[in-house]
Amino acid sequence: MGHMAVNSGKQQQTQTSSTARKARIVVFSVAAVVMLAILSAFAWPGWAVRHVPEPMDVPTAVASAKPTIDAKALPANASELLKAMPEHVSDFARTDAQATDEWDSSSPLEEYRLTYSTGDEAKDVQVVVGQWASEQEAVTQYNALTKLLEGDEIAAGNVKVNGANAGAYVVNASGGDDAQATAVWRNDTVCVRLSGPKSSVETVFKLFPL
Repeated sequence: MGHMAVNSGKQQQTQTSSTARKARIVVFSVAAVVMLAILSAFAWPGWAVRHVPEPMDVPTAVASAKPTIDAKALPANASELLKAMPEHVSDFARTDAQATDEWDSSSPLEEYRLTYSTGDEAKDVQVVVGQWASEQEAVTQYNALTKLLEGDEIAAGNVKVNGANAGAYVVNASGGDDAQATAVWRNDTVCVRLSGPKSSVETVFKLFPL
């Protein structure tokens, strides 16, 4: 009986030791998976970044005018946000697209400046677009941009995506020059500012898909 008790004790210790090893292996495996996921967020570009929001609703009757100049191709490594910028809007073609640091103080994930043109520089529209890590950060940026607007308000309202509110917009005449205008809008985590001659801004803003 004494011999059996000793063997039983050894067997119990062996089982306990084996169970502990298995527990450590499970914990290590889970920790390794979590660490791999964290590292992947930094190793794979865009993995930890918000997706580009769905395009906002635009008029179904798209202007029949077509651009008379070619759009500038985007670089092969263009981000999803930059790829979301249309080649043309009505008769305006995308003639330039560059990274910018204009909104760096608000820490966007990325930001770009683009030009849309008909070929007549006097009608060019300048677009600045950026994306933030959270919707609240984008709201803060939108509010900051709209506070800088001068001149009379031309239009304002909500940005609609599939019929639901996804942000807001405002279009103002430029202070001191009613022939110029600026449109600012937010769609989820993205903010856009569009400026230029009033007629150009109104055309591009109404048909811009983001």
